[in-house]
Amino acid sequence: MLQTDNYLRFQQATAVEATPYGLIAEVGGERLRIDLIRPDLVRFKISRGREFDESPTFAVCVDPVSDLVEFTVQPRDEEVRLVTSEMTVTLGLDPFRLDVHRSDGTAVVESAADADGNYWTYATLNDAWTVRRRCRREDAIFGLGEKSGRHNRKGRDFTLWNTDVLNPYETLEFTAGKAPDDPRGDRTSVEFDPYYVSIPFFYHQTYPAGTMAASFVDNGYRGAYEFSQPEEYRISFRGGQYTEYVFAGPDMPEILAAYTWLTGRAAPPPLWSLGYHQCRWFHYTQDAVEALGQQHRDNDIPCDALWLDIEYMDGYRVFTWNTELFPDPRGMLERLAQQGFRVITIIDPGVKYEPGYPVFDAGLERDAFCRTEGRDIYIGQVWPGNTAFPDFVTEEARSWWGELNAAHVGFGLAGIWNDMNEPATGSIEPRQMHFDQGRYSHERYRNQYALLMAMGTRSGLLAAMPERRTFILSRSGFAGIQRYAANWLGDNQSRWDHLSLSIAMGSGFGISGQPFLGADIGGFQGNSNAELFLRWMQYGTLTPFCRNHSEIGNVDQYAWAWGDLVQDHVRAAVKLRYRLLPYLYACFLTATESGAPVQRPLVFDYQYDGSVRDIDDEFLLGPDLLVAPVTGPGATARQVYLPAGDWYDWHSGELVGGARFVVAETPMDRIPIYARGGAVIPMWAEAPATTAGYHPTVVELHVFVPAADGSHTSILAEDDGLTNAVLDGACYRTTFTLIRSGDQLSVRDETTGDGYPEFAREQFTVVVHGAEPASVRLDGDEISAGDGRFLLPNAGTGFTLELAIP
Repeated sequence: MLQTDNYLRFQQATAVEATPYGLIAEVGGERLRIDLIRPDLVRFKISRGREFDESPTFAVCVDPVSDLVEFTVQPRDEEVRLVTSEMTVTLGLDPFRLDVHRSDGTAVVESAADADGNYWTYATLNDAWTVRRRCRREDAIFGLGEKSGRHNRKGRDFTLWNTDVLNPYETLEFTAGKAPDDPRGDRTSVEFDPYYVSIPFFYHQTYPAGTMAASFVDNGYRGAYEFSQPEEYRISFRGGQYTEYVFAGPDMPEILAAYTWLTGRAAPPPLWSLGYHQCRWFHYTQDAVEALGQQHRDNDIPCDALWLDIEYMDGYRVFTWNTELFPDPRGMLERLAQQGFRVITIIDPGVKYEPGYPVFDAGLERDAFCRTEGRDIYIGQVWPGNTAFPDFVTEEARSWWGELNAAHVGFGLAGIWNDMNEPATGSIEPRQMHFDQGRYSHERYRNQYALLMAMGTRSGLLAAMPERRTFILSRSGFAGIQRYAANWLGDNQSRWDHLSLSIAMGSGFGISGQPFLGADIGGFQGNSNAELFLRWMQYGTLTPFCRNHSEIGNVDQYAWAWGDLVQDHVRAAVKLRYRLLPYLYACFLTATESGAPVQRPLVFDYQYDGSVRDIDDEFLLGPDLLVAPVTGPGATARQVYLPAGDWYDWHSGELVGGARFVVAETPMDRIPIYARGGAVIPMWAEAPATTAGYHPTVVELHVFVPAADGSHTSILAEDDGLTNAVLDGACYRTTFTLIRSGDQLSVRDETTGDGYPEFAREQFTVVVHGAEPASVRLDGDEISAGDGRFLLPNAGTGFTLELAIP
């Protein structure tokens, strides 16, 4: 825990004045500003040297105070209140306090006092600062992005410092001195902290009400979040100004929508990026890569993307090809594209320090590299040896980097893989790396480095392919990374506990603004085995990003590596993902509009169900599918919690109810999956080998009949899956509203959009689960229902189905 004995507490607030946005006051020789952003969102800022930093990071992408909020100022003895329609913000004058309550009086945040009654609303020491807030020991904490351990963060402490987890030099300060039985002393442990990504955003859920509030600290310095104390939590940063956004809630989806309004939302992904990806760090040749693609086609394993790790380069020099291994990269990429494969290559930020190497020479000429305090080029040590690092804080360096990426994808690549961007500097101490021509310390921008790298990368891809949707994968990141890139969960281990870890880690990432994420299927480091790989594939094919990746020197980890039986089960898992792509794609487009995660913990949709608070070995894939992975060897069954509602066993079609625990069988050919009653889940009728050029004439609509009366909405999103024309209406967007009233079930289709040239759908195949309709009417006309499966001619127009349910 942070030692604060010498910190200077700000104890009084004086000279309070109203502003168009809230209040400004004097505190501790500095200025405090309270800005009302929305009726349920407030920003607190405290100056440094009496000056406010209006852009402390690159995370916020809107003008937060662009719209004035209606509020009243209520001065009282020893406090001043700001009252909106949703909350009351209280500035305590003596002692200085900052409290927020909802309009019903429930607490959002309340300043905490120590045992002597001294409030720790804000305290500072030598640029570092800390705040303390009240909580209860039974409360829950969620979020903070990519963090290890349980998804409920209560009871633990966390550091925000982007770290190359497998680098012993970078992790030494976090592993040294730990007790032998402390898992955080092992950087491969599922409890190790910190990780690759820092997102200073978390939710506080109060017990027993279940309401939520949230905090986003707009600060890129090294941070600490201490949730280990039973009745208070602490937020501390080692530098930068105190700028905090407090979300009153009380519902998690609305909080996440507001947070992603601030920090941005993911752009519509290219459809191929949602397919199956094959990657390995390996000494591939050009012929071997083409053979690998062909083997997927020969073995009937759908696959959209092949990835090249660092060995494709000439001596690990970024933006080069090893011409001995890849004598004709353009030709290779063209031939693979004809087979429906996209190819993505890795790009690290480290540029080999080598005069005569064009990229290094250009970086010097354009003064695009990070410098030390003494204005030397900062030198680290990564794969090519001594390396210089682009100074992505400057627009000039980002622009230059974008140009390099534009030229690189000009070979025919579909996207870019940003790795080692914490930034990793090997055995060389990173803190001498300064930014903005040496003007700013390493601490100010380290956590934002990957975000800035992704900004530059995306600008290059847009310049090279202006009509195409971009795809970037990043290992590291900060708040706002979702605007530019997907994330994977870094260099994991081929172990059961890492499979389990990725469930909670992925869900925590999802509710922290990043919908596009996934773990290396099968594990990156170490040797997988048949059972572990199969179980990971069955789970990984139901996560937002689906990539099989492993380290050089390990056993083969291809879909066919463990023989025909395992391959058959793997093939079935991959084909299920491809058939579900219409549903997955709709989930992603919803994320672009509301921030709602694709993979999410049950608490996102069921926060008022006390049973889900600590469940993190299952998750929701979008709003209507529940996935319960197998997380240990030899399992033939597992317990699954089904929240309130009606849930159907995906495999058997049995209605198993909700608000209950069930024991689900887990034979080797499947993991438990459940569909929500009331959902209309769109699927492709078959799994194509690739999404390239695939525009089916038939889409299946799987209708899951709810047991009780009520309504439910589902979405089908159709467009070319490749260009940005969808943003201008070149699509069909269908909303299905299902309503049950007694023995009558109706499904209403409302379709918007202008269509697109590749649209080929001619009909729906409707599959009814949970009942065999006695009769079916389409727009008033009776049609044959068969055995609950019937054809419905449709090419993008609305309809109304009426089903009589016996």
